[in-house]
Amino acid sequence: MSAPNAATGDALSDSDTATGHHAAGGLVDHLSRFIGIACSVSILVAAFATLWEVGSRYLLNAPTQWAFEVVMALIAASWMFSAGYITLHQGHIRITVLSDAVPPGLRRAFELFASIVGIAALFLLLSDASTRAYDAIASVDRTGSAFNSPLPTLTRSFLAIGAALYLAQLLVNLHRSLRAAPARAILRLVAGLMAVYFASGLGVAIFGEGSVFSVVTDFASGIGKALDPSKALALRKVDLGTLSLIMVALLIVLMLTGMPLGIVTLSVSVIIAIGFFGPRGLYLVSTNAAGLLEHYTLVAVPFFVLMAAILERAGVAEDLFDAMSVLAGNLRGGVAIQTVVVAVILAAMSGVMGGEIVMLGLVALPQMMRLGYDRKLSIGLICASGALATLIPPSIIMIVYGLSAEVGIGQLFVGGIVPGLLLAGCYAGYVLLRVNLNPALAPTAAEAAEAGLSTPRRLDRAKLISVAMAVGLIFCVMGSIYGGIASVTESAAVGVVGALVIALVRGRLTQGSLLSDTLISTMSMVGTIMWLILGAISFVGIFNLVGGGDYLRAMFLDLGLPAIGVIIAMMAVLLVLGTFMEWIAIVLITVPVFAPVVVALAPDLGLTPTEAKLWFGILFVLNIQIYFLSPPFGPACFWLKSVAPREVSLQEIFVSVLPFIAIQFAVLCLFIAVPDIVLWLPNLLGN
Repeated sequence: MSAPNAATGDALSDSDTATGHHAAGGLVDHLSRFIGIACSVSILVAAFATLWEVGSRYLLNAPTQWAFEVVMALIAASWMFSAGYITLHQGHIRITVLSDAVPPGLRRAFELFASIVGIAALFLLLSDASTRAYDAIASVDRTGSAFNSPLPTLTRSFLAIGAALYLAQLLVNLHRSLRAAPARAILRLVAGLMAVYFASGLGVAIFGEGSVFSVVTDFASGIGKALDPSKALALRKVDLGTLSLIMVALLIVLMLTGMPLGIVTLSVSVIIAIGFFGPRGLYLVSTNAAGLLEHYTLVAVPFFVLMAAILERAGVAEDLFDAMSVLAGNLRGGVAIQTVVVAVILAAMSGVMGGEIVMLGLVALPQMMRLGYDRKLSIGLICASGALATLIPPSIIMIVYGLSAEVGIGQLFVGGIVPGLLLAGCYAGYVLLRVNLNPALAPTAAEAAEAGLSTPRRLDRAKLISVAMAVGLIFCVMGSIYGGIASVTESAAVGVVGALVIALVRGRLTQGSLLSDTLISTMSMVGTIMWLILGAISFVGIFNLVGGGDYLRAMFLDLGLPAIGVIIAMMAVLLVLGTFMEWIAIVLITVPVFAPVVVALAPDLGLTPTEAKLWFGILFVLNIQIYFLSPPFGPACFWLKSVAPREVSLQEIFVSVLPFIAIQFAVLCLFIAVPDIVLWLPNLLGN
């Protein structure tokens, strides 16, 4: 999996400007950077607007009418306007295992192919999205709510602007990578024709169909109708099984080229939409994409990510680790146990896994290796404990699953508490068993002190206050969700403000660039996720419209297996997909298919439909956690490798996580066999 590389993006931009290859390219780079940084601030503004709504409702008993729609507009802008910045810095999520393994010449061909496909897909999306935006602006589409804001107009406009920024930066990146002058000239001609086409569309929207601009748009429309591929492909005559296989095969092939996953799903959506419905199929793609921007539940994602980023930069993780090191006492394996405890607390603070593993790798791994802990045990424990953020609320994966399966996010969060703590307890129990059977794996604090490996540590007052505030913040955020006091999004906004207060108390908020760095990193991470979700939702929408979802659901129900056998078959499919596909794509592609099947099987499982979807959601998230650790593509292993000492090889990390994968698999089987473990707490609180 590739990761954002800001340094590379800056270097390329500066090189392009310095050599004067293309003045317009430098302008686009600066525009992408400026808009990205500017829109990152909207996340913080949205958090304070949400906090204002919470305060107005509970303290003043005067609920606002404007907060919801203003927050949606601000967050939608940050999602869409981040596209240029992320593309400039090569930050989109992609699978590069195959492309990295091929010879340089073939890798360059893959990159060229990916850029061309991405440009074509974004051009087609923008050609329809811009038209919908102009229509919405002309009619001033409104929500019809009490506030009656023009939110639909704004979201359609934001989609068009975001796609335009993405397309422009992708063209600049491709121009920069081309070496041959003729190829650059052709690309400039194509970019110029695109600019004329979109400018003409804007002219028609302003001056009407009878204006001179309509000559260009009518000519382009005529070409589109003449090249209509739906007649040649005749996809309507293809049976659903074959069509489903074609879509999945296209998805896999494009993924393996190293193409950004959001572009992969968007490209397949566009190809099938045009091939099945003709040019008018683009309306379906852009409508599905625009609909994503009105999901209020997803607003919690940037808030939770920002809260985690602020707490991380404020040094709370180090304080937690120091506190736990004192509390662990002289227990054999105490540092390993405190690592699990800190991982659980960090998971409850963040909801995202990558940052937690990096933090544990920087703080806990050197400590454990210095104290003489077994290296493989330490490495495996850090990877497994860091991945707990997928299961312990507030999990970002649970939010996306809940959106796709139409399950209450609060219910999922409650459902994840017992399984998450049980899994963490299994990790701790395994470590204690190993170190007591073989004391050489982990010395006690006294043994380490005798060997001169450590010195006694004290928990000073400042660290104690920091830890107490962090735990209090978790209690307030999660307690407000579980108690029904505030929604998930509102609680996440409170968490952001609470994290700012903790950073201020610790004296970190005014030091350096903590706030700007956390806002930019949040914008980049969430923007990357949202563009991937946008492509995946477009894919799922088209897949269901052509009948693929119904076909797969019928296939699972007709397997002739008992209900629990169908669930196991689904788990096996998820394990296979996890070997080559990003988790967001897995969620958005499989859940719309699996969730209705689970609901249909609920009576046979002895569950209500709501219980079935909730139980399956926890199984799903735990399965994704197994994927995060599993070689050869386990992201957790690569994240730890990025911060581990040089002598720790990737192969050693893969070997180290195997016992913990076995624990995860055993716990998954336990949850399948005994659903009450998952459902006990949600049912208790529900009653």
